[in-house]
Amino acid sequence: MVSNRQNSHSPDTSLAATKESLTDASTSLSQPEPIQNPVTGECLTVLCSTRDSDGERLLLRFDLPPKATSVPSHYHLTITETFEVLNGELEMELSEKRNRMTLRPGEVVPVPPGMHHSFWNASDEWVTFTTLVQPAAEFEKFIKGMYTMARNGVSANLLQFALLVEKSDSILVNHPLFLQKLIGAVLIPIAHLLKVEQSLSKYWS
Repeated sequence: MVSNRQNSHSPDTSLAATKESLTDASTSLSQPEPIQNPVTGECLTVLCSTRDSDGERLLLRFDLPPKATSVPSHYHLTITETFEVLNGELEMELSEKRNRMTLRPGEVVPVPPGMHHSFWNASDEWVTFTTLVQPAAEFEKFIKGMYTMARNGVSANLLQFALLVEKSDSILVNHPLFLQKLIGAVLIPIAHLLKVEQSLSKYWS
């Protein structure tokens, strides 16, 4: 499951070329602006946006401070995430068997739809990694919305949160599935009816 891009015979050669072309595209546009979460210290940088790739993919860079806690175990319904560590060591837990691994610079892990996963930084050093999201869907709105609201000291209300979760294309593993579906079925139509997205658009525009 883990591959290293330094291996010239790696099956991830096309992935490497794709990510390099996306990074080149992002630098040719404008210098990406990092968004820092002042509560956790984490930093998000959009290297290639959904608009840059016409919705095909999204390239994000994350910087996690030492001892950054785990992202709750979850899986995506339709998107594939591909993680690559640039600096430091990233701890990951994958699949329903909770296989744990430590990713080091150059190592790549694809996470297809339906695969349980979480990640964190257990070390005393910063870790930097990229996540390639395919297709981009509305994941950028979710992640930029969450980070920007945290940076601005704003908490999402219940309807806003329901919309953000919908855009994340995610299901939380350790929470009852029927309850998540029920909340979505009740709150999301109300949020759309009340045009709650208009109050969120400023956080991801």
